[in-house]
Amino acid sequence: MSASQRVICIFTRSVFSSPALKYRTYLFFCCSSSPITPAPSFRFVSTVSNLVMPKNRGGHREQRWKEKGKADSLSPAVEAASSEVAGGIHTRLAGLSMAEHSRPLSPIQFGSAVLANQDTVQGQKAWKPKSYGTVSEATTLGVEKAPADQIAVEEVQGNRPEATSAGKSTVGLSKLFKESSLTDFTVDNSTYTHAEIRATFYPKFENEKSDQEIRTRMIEMVSKGLATVEVSLKHSGSLFMYAGHVGGAYAKNSYGNIYTAVGVFVLGRMFREGWGAEAVKKQAEFNDFLERNRMCISMELVTAVLGDHGQRPREDYVVVTAVTELGGGKPKFYSTPDIIAFCRQWRLPTNHVWLFSTRKSVSSFFAAYDALCEEGTATTVCKALDEVADISVPGSKDHVKVQGEILEGLVARVVSHESSKHMENVLEEFPPPPLEGESLDFGPSLRDICAANRSDEKQQIKALLQNVGSSFCPDSSDWFRNEAGDVHSRNADRSVLSKFLQAHPADYSTTKLQEMFRLMKEKRFPAAFKFYYNYHKIESSSHDNLYYKLVIHVHSDSAFRRYQKEMRYKPGLWPLYRGFFVDINLFKADKERAAEIARNSKDLLKDVNGSNGTLGKDGLADEDANLMIKLKFLTYKLRTFLIRNGLSVLFKEGPAAYRAYYLRQMKTWNTSAGKQRELSKMLEEWAVYIRRKCGNKQLSSSIYLSEAEPFLEQYAKRSPENQALIGSAGNFIRAEDFLAIVEGGRDEEGDLDPEREIAPSTPLTIKDTVSKDDGLIVFFPGIPGCAKSALCKEILSAQGGLGDDRPVHSLMGDLIKGKYWQRVAEERRKKPRAIMLADKNAPNEEVWRQIEDMCTRTRASAVPVVPDSEGNDSNPFSLDALAVFMFRVLQRVNHPGNLDMASPNAGYVLLMFYHLYEGKSRKEFEGELIDRFGSLVKMPLLKPDRSPLPDPVMSILEEGMNLYKLHTNRHGRLDSTKGTYAKEWVKWEKQLREILSGNAEYLNSIQVPFEFAVKQVLEQLKAIAKGDYIAPSTEKRKFGTIVFAAISMPATEIQTLLDELAHKNSKVEVFLKDKHLENTLKKAHVTLAHKRSHGVTAVASYGVFLNRDVPVHMTALIFNDKMAALEAEPGSVDGEQIRSKNQWPHVTLWTAEGVLAKEANLLPQLLSEGKATRIDISPPVKISGRLDFY
Repeated sequence: MSASQRVICIFTRSVFSSPALKYRTYLFFCCSSSPITPAPSFRFVSTVSNLVMPKNRGGHREQRWKEKGKADSLSPAVEAASSEVAGGIHTRLAGLSMAEHSRPLSPIQFGSAVLANQDTVQGQKAWKPKSYGTVSEATTLGVEKAPADQIAVEEVQGNRPEATSAGKSTVGLSKLFKESSLTDFTVDNSTYTHAEIRATFYPKFENEKSDQEIRTRMIEMVSKGLATVEVSLKHSGSLFMYAGHVGGAYAKNSYGNIYTAVGVFVLGRMFREGWGAEAVKKQAEFNDFLERNRMCISMELVTAVLGDHGQRPREDYVVVTAVTELGGGKPKFYSTPDIIAFCRQWRLPTNHVWLFSTRKSVSSFFAAYDALCEEGTATTVCKALDEVADISVPGSKDHVKVQGEILEGLVARVVSHESSKHMENVLEEFPPPPLEGESLDFGPSLRDICAANRSDEKQQIKALLQNVGSSFCPDSSDWFRNEAGDVHSRNADRSVLSKFLQAHPADYSTTKLQEMFRLMKEKRFPAAFKFYYNYHKIESSSHDNLYYKLVIHVHSDSAFRRYQKEMRYKPGLWPLYRGFFVDINLFKADKERAAEIARNSKDLLKDVNGSNGTLGKDGLADEDANLMIKLKFLTYKLRTFLIRNGLSVLFKEGPAAYRAYYLRQMKTWNTSAGKQRELSKMLEEWAVYIRRKCGNKQLSSSIYLSEAEPFLEQYAKRSPENQALIGSAGNFIRAEDFLAIVEGGRDEEGDLDPEREIAPSTPLTIKDTVSKDDGLIVFFPGIPGCAKSALCKEILSAQGGLGDDRPVHSLMGDLIKGKYWQRVAEERRKKPRAIMLADKNAPNEEVWRQIEDMCTRTRASAVPVVPDSEGNDSNPFSLDALAVFMFRVLQRVNHPGNLDMASPNAGYVLLMFYHLYEGKSRKEFEGELIDRFGSLVKMPLLKPDRSPLPDPVMSILEEGMNLYKLHTNRHGRLDSTKGTYAKEWVKWEKQLREILSGNAEYLNSIQVPFEFAVKQVLEQLKAIAKGDYIAPSTEKRKFGTIVFAAISMPATEIQTLLDELAHKNSKVEVFLKDKHLENTLKKAHVTLAHKRSHGVTAVASYGVFLNRDVPVHMTALIFNDKMAALEAEPGSVDGEQIRSKNQWPHVTLWTAEGVLAKEANLLPQLLSEGKATRIDISPPVKISGRLDFY
């Protein structure tokens, strides 16, 4: 091997077990064909400062640089290894010259801080901030033959060598599936496991505060100088992560499919645009950089070939949204300034970012959004934010040019108060790079390739990867098992997880990941652990050394909420990430290796525990550091939520159900009444149009814009109001010919089960009171055994009914043959004013929606009656309540629905009902019912001072839940008397009966008397039937679109002022005599700025004074026979003068019939023409009002 082909890499990584190793050193010898001398390379290494970033706990946070103490010496092991490598290559280096690199490379400066770890790749400084000082793995040494333009590093970890990245052979596959079969791998005391995260995106933090509370807290933190608010555009695409050609390409919950192939192709094309002729070399260097430093970049992948979002993009592109270092165990996320620096070094696309570091700017931002939320497009939003932000950093991809005017939304989050300074330094140090390949022809585009390969998904993947080229994608084993392009079965045995959790952890990172997964399994989080064979490790696999890829697929957002609560109780828990991929190695260790692992782990744990703090990064508590709010625009939501997601409702359930669906969505968003009317009219036309065109065949959601875009374009042309409603239309791009082929029914991000982005449901009309003139439906979201039938009998027999003249009827579900809710609807039509007791469990949203639709069609209100229970984090019913329900059911005899003591699977049926509510806390459950139906009746169930469930009862319930999960995972909704676990169910049902019977005294004692429960329910229902009921608040977001800013004036004080003027001036007295302002003047205000007249920014500028009292001096009364107004001069707040954008600030008092209030602006002109009268108020009268948005 020639010297020009060699790369020597010496890595000294920090190891907590060795106090001497306080830093790690990278030593690179990048040899070219030019003569070089060795000494300056050593001088380059000496310029790398020993700088580290402090630990970044709890997700994405700012990075601050501080100098870390130098070590006195290297450990003997590292010194020996270094000497051995150095000695072995001394002769090869002796004859080389390094004249081209004779000058040392100066480190990049950020203010007074030095950014270390600037790897040099082909003479270019490949920048990345150093963020270590955390757990890392053993020292690694590797020397491998590599091309001159690519650095390849082999990393050796104990007895786990890396596999080569070439195409994997059939022999290797045989070795993986036969010799290394998991069934032959047993877990014993010599079994260890090593796990490391390979790709991930930010943790998903669910804010428990309302949107308004988050806004208020953000403004408060910025005002106190504790934080800056950072806002970025939300491009409409899907998550794509890339960790190098070996590290892999990933979608949100999958890899090795058309989604990741498209992502790799588009990312490769970005390099061609940025680097032009140098792209091939830079692609290889970038791959090596990510692999060598164990990094992952996350992007928003925007393309027209993977299905429709809000608008078909004009171009296919990516925008980098996160850069993550994974080499230290726990992911380290770059701050946004560091992402921009990283991307500009590699010429990758960046997002548009705004920083708001003052109270005025952040208040103006939220006001600007509220002014634009129903009509905003990319141009208007970016313009407004540019004007109010303290710092604006345009993205390298202009949203309007590459995607279009339809903007999905904005993401606002709290970051360090030093972010502005950091960003300024980065922008100065890293100007936007040139795009050398912008005008070059790169061959067939993504759309051309997909259009030319229409046979199947495999063909498209193969064509895409071939067009990417071997420099960027030299290994396609994640997609195919060999160079011929044969698809492989990647699924591994499910027992990998249990073996992983049983094995000894080889390092701290593995320990933390085991802790995470064990908790998620024990708490039954809605998540799947999918294991696949790691084809990159085939050559390293053996019967006692197995490699896997793990995908953690979180099925429901409730898992993130529940996990956050666990993190509060266990601060050491690692976050639950979105897009979560882990490399797993199961191996056997001999005694010496096991002892070494144990020693390292013990010392490592001490170091980690000693470094734990209580605050997050930059002194922000975790609760504040994770504050984030997503703000979407109506112009996007009408396309995706109302049109695309409503297709199945429209075609399967008809126009009436579709109308109920979109009205419910608009109520959820608190859409203004005007926009609701406009949207309803447009969507009614859309429903008729698309059903007439498609007949009974549902339009595919992946190409819905093929029909929606021309319709919206024509609709927008009818009027300026329609144009504002639609936002933008006419950017029509035909996608049918190049749409990627997705096999197996996966969704846009590669999941096996389709997922739709559907907003939470709310009622067609959220009522503050329930009308007593309409019909009433009383229904029961409960579980069998909740005593609904017994309660219905008591209500029917109650003297005087529910306190009015409406008849009360009951319909028992167990006695109805056929579809129950259709029968209820028929009865409602026959007796529209009756009170209907729907005696059937109504456990899910599908039933609730039917009841809502029924109420809409038959002019009725619906009242849910629920058993009162504390519930838990994931279910509105506690285990105490479930135990009582089961106990009651098993005491029944001759039940009409055959669910009684004679039922062989009664326990299973109740578990099934219990799990229908899974994923909702009690608060969420009650809040959703109130939001849908405007009321809620609670039926008392358990005594508050009861003692805890006996252990045997708790154990049998938990055992049943575990068995239910096993059964449903394998058989779905198959009856428990059938399937693999039939015998286990028989045994459990028998034990359940015995245990509940043995604890009968306890279960009877904890229930409230039934008579008391009936009395409480009747009182609540009577209040509702009479119309006296007031619905409790659910603290929903109450924002609407902003039209103007004004000072709201107290009408009573205005009236008092007019009375005084009339008393002093006869002209005023005569004028006011027949106006009766004491009856008509209920509201008054001074307009400061109007969105249509003065622009969004002008209105938003008053955001900093929102809800503040403003003194206003009334200086004159001007009037004529058509209108009257008080001349007003706003005063100051906190020393700052409040100035109206109106030429004549005033309070309109009265206008004649047919005269618009805005015409009062003409009074000064009419006065100058002698057509109005002016009465001065001397001295001016001060009246204070509150500044608000309308």
